[in-house]
Amino acid sequence: MCSLDLRGLTKWSQKPARDIATASPEGGSTINMIRGLAARATTPLLPDDYLKMLNPLWTARELRGAIVDVRRETEDSATVVIKPGWGFAADYQPGQYVGIGLRVDGRWHWRSYSLTSVPERDGKLISITVKATPEGFLSTHLVNGVKPGTIVRLAAPKGQFALPDPPPVKMLLVTAGSGITPVIAMLRSIAQRGQTSNIVHIHSAPSPQDVIFHDELIEMQDGRPDYRLHLQMTDRMGHLDLDRLADIVPDWTERPTWACGPPAMLDDIERVWTAAGLPENQLHMERFVIDRTDKGGEGGTVTFAISDKTIEVDGATSLLEAGERLGIQMPFGCRMGICQTCVLPLESGHVRDFRSGVEHGEGDRIQTCVSAASGDCTINV
Repeated sequence: MCSLDLRGLTKWSQKPARDIATASPEGGSTINMIRGLAARATTPLLPDDYLKMLNPLWTARELRGAIVDVRRETEDSATVVIKPGWGFAADYQPGQYVGIGLRVDGRWHWRSYSLTSVPERDGKLISITVKATPEGFLSTHLVNGVKPGTIVRLAAPKGQFALPDPPPVKMLLVTAGSGITPVIAMLRSIAQRGQTSNIVHIHSAPSPQDVIFHDELIEMQDGRPDYRLHLQMTDRMGHLDLDRLADIVPDWTERPTWACGPPAMLDDIERVWTAAGLPENQLHMERFVIDRTDKGGEGGTVTFAISDKTIEVDGATSLLEAGERLGIQMPFGCRMGICQTCVLPLESGHVRDFRSGVEHGEGDRIQTCVSAASGDCTINV
C-alpha cells in the first residue's frame, strides 16, 4: 500500500513537468519532480514568472542557455560559446549534438549542431561551431548576427556518432567542410583525458583559409606523435579519391573509421567500405543534411486537407510556418517542440523532425513546429 501511495505521489509531483526534456535521462525523473512541485507551489503563476526576474537561465519549464561569446573561425563560420542554465548535464559524449532554439524577428527557430566543447572540461560552458550556408537562415544568423547575452533554448545532447572511452588503439577520421565539428570534440577529448590512439585524419576543404580549426589541427600534427593529418585542398588537389585511399592510409581496412561530411562523400565511403567487405561496426558516419543543417526534409507540396489549401515549401520551412503562410489558424504554443500544442495527424506522405531527423509517415501524429515536408504530404487541419 505504501509503495502504491509513493508511486502515486511521484506521478502527481512529476505531472506538471512530465513532457519537459532533461539533459540527463538517468536523473530526469528527479529533475521533473522538482519542476513539477515548483509549478504546483506557485499556481496559478509558473515558477518562471518568479525566476526570470532573478536570472533568465533559472527556469523550471525548459533547458536554456546564454550566449557568452561568438568567435570567428573562417569567413563563413564561427564558434558560439553558451553558458547552459539549470538542469543541463555536462556528461555528453564527444561527437554528439545539441538542439539550439533562437528567437529571431519574434519567431523561435530550432536547429541542431555538433558540440565542439569537451565534456566536463570547459567549466559550465558548451560550444557549437556553425558554418553559414546560403539557404541556412539560422546558421547565417548565428554566424553573423547573434550577440553575447542572447538567451537560447537547449535540448539535451544526443546522437550515436560518439567517441568510445577509451578510444580504439588506432582509428581513421575522414571529414570535409563543417564535418570537422563533431570530430574536433573527439580529438580534444582524447588529449584532455591523456589518452592515445594512432590517428590518421583526412580532411577536405577548398583551401587552407576554408579549414575550420586550421591552426589547431596543424598544432596537433606538430605536437602529437599519435596524430597524422592529411589536408586535401580540393581547389588545387581535386576531391579525395577514395579508391586510392591506400596511398594515404595503407592499413585503412584495419582502422575503425569515423566519417562526417557532405552526402556524396559519405555515399562514396559507404561504397568503398562495403566493397572491401568490412563489418558494419567498422564504419561510423554522421550525415548533416537532416540533423545538423537548416534543412529538415526534402521539401514538397503540403496539402491541408480540412482547409483545402496547398503550398509548395522547401526543406527548411516547418509545417506550422507553411500553414500560417496560407492564413490557416494552426495550433501552436512554444513553437519549439516542447509543449505538444501543435500536434496534428499526418494523413499521407512523409515528414522529418528537425531535431532528430526521424521520418514520420501516414497515420503518425506529428509536431508541426519542428517538422518539415519530406516529399508531398497531407495534414488533417
